[in-house]
Amino acid sequence: MPPVPPSGSHQPRTTHHRAQRVRFRRAVTLMVMTLVLPGSAQLVSGNRRVGRFATWTWLSLLVLGVLAVVTSYFWHGLAFWAGTSTTLLQVLRLGLVALALGWAYLFVDAWRLGQPLTLQRQHRLAVVGVNGFLCFSVAGALLFGAHVVGVQRDFMISMFGEGDAVDAADGRYNVLLMGGDSGAGRWGLRPDSMTVASIDAETGKTVLISLPRNMQNFPFAEGSVMDEQFPDGFDVEGMYLNGLSTWALDHAELFTGSKNPGVDATVQGVEGITGLDINYWAMVNLEGFKDLVDAVGGVELTVRQPIPVGLPHEKTFHYIEPGTRVLDGHDTLWFARAREGSDDYSRMARQKCVMSAMLQQVSPQVALRNFEQIAGASSAMVSTDLPRGEVDRFVDLALKARSQKIATLSLVPPMINTAEPDIALIHRKVEAAIARAEGRAPAGEPPAETVEAADAGDPGAPQDGATTPQDVAASTPAAPATPSAPPAVTGGSLGSLSTGYAANQSEDLGAVC
Repeated sequence: MPPVPPSGSHQPRTTHHRAQRVRFRRAVTLMVMTLVLPGSAQLVSGNRRVGRFATWTWLSLLVLGVLAVVTSYFWHGLAFWAGTSTTLLQVLRLGLVALALGWAYLFVDAWRLGQPLTLQRQHRLAVVGVNGFLCFSVAGALLFGAHVVGVQRDFMISMFGEGDAVDAADGRYNVLLMGGDSGAGRWGLRPDSMTVASIDAETGKTVLISLPRNMQNFPFAEGSVMDEQFPDGFDVEGMYLNGLSTWALDHAELFTGSKNPGVDATVQGVEGITGLDINYWAMVNLEGFKDLVDAVGGVELTVRQPIPVGLPHEKTFHYIEPGTRVLDGHDTLWFARAREGSDDYSRMARQKCVMSAMLQQVSPQVALRNFEQIAGASSAMVSTDLPRGEVDRFVDLALKARSQKIATLSLVPPMINTAEPDIALIHRKVEAAIARAEGRAPAGEPPAETVEAADAGDPGAPQDGATTPQDVAASTPAAPATPSAPPAVTGGSLGSLSTGYAANQSEDLGAVC
């Protein structure tokens, strides 16, 4: 029979275990307090001066953050400014790094205040694990936030310049969007597509005015460098609108102090053709565009006819089959640029549909989820003269434009003879398109029947410039289809070369895409 332990011998052991549990709970509590309210552990058990500084710093940042979120919710301009100000982004980046280091120090100090050496081995290991998890989780999250802020700041610096802001012209910002090939020796030399986005400075209502790359015999903005060289218009044999950049680079000495003489010459030509003052320009690398589409998870497009992807001799050659499909960057680029079974003007219509889809489908939520990929793709895709100080304004206008119909005007046949364009007619058309977008009648617009007769190439109709028989033949539309006939589709776009493409002349681009 084993000996019976003396009465009361278990009491010291029970008391010891209870004390161990209390010390363990205290150590864990100090770390949790540091997580919830940084500095509170020091206020209770440590250096109160450090605790007060940390607590007041955290509470001040918390109040400032809540005010910023609430203000941004009611006034989006604050958020846009904060996200585009390189100075504020640098301050925020350094602040997040300092906060990460400071919080990590408080966790380590809270672990010290928990007196880990007085704990049992299993409790000591548990405390080290909990402290390490909290320390690295919080500091890691803050350092990752600093990295994201740094990416945004680098994106703003690499993408946008420091030039002066330009005031809106007649209440609108006119931005020339150019698409350029990235092939050897071609990037920035021969724009493949040119579209003026005319944006209402208050409402964001947008009109897309597209110019064909093969336009000839057009004037330049009065008083410009190109106007001095070609006072009677750009009549260089065998050269078109998209050749202005090449011509200017070959004569760069004429553009004193210009960093982009090719772009400057193109802008001067577009201003002369449309009668609009161009505020800013952006050159899009069409090959880099693929990365942007992939970064946002693809784009949904309506495919009306099989669209070839690649060249027939390539192993990856295939067709995008008809239907509503989500296309990746590679296929989206080919949807916008495919030439087989198409023409330049059908292709222009498809490009507008891609623009519309991107504007409507890339929401702020999608942009945030894919922020780093979008920033990387965009900095490699776009060059622009838009100053950093204006980016927040245009982000705000873009969000406003998402909720509105996009109008389009394309200066192409049958309305315009690209070989001998009627510039006065183009100016009227541009003014009328903008006026309709603003909900007003264009000043001095001639009667509708007169304009229609001029558009049709009627030799007897009054026009602002001389009309040749070739102009009439090129601009005479085909007979309209019977009501029972299905809408024509050419090269994947609604319409035809003779009657025009719906996406090129529309009050609601989304409805015809």
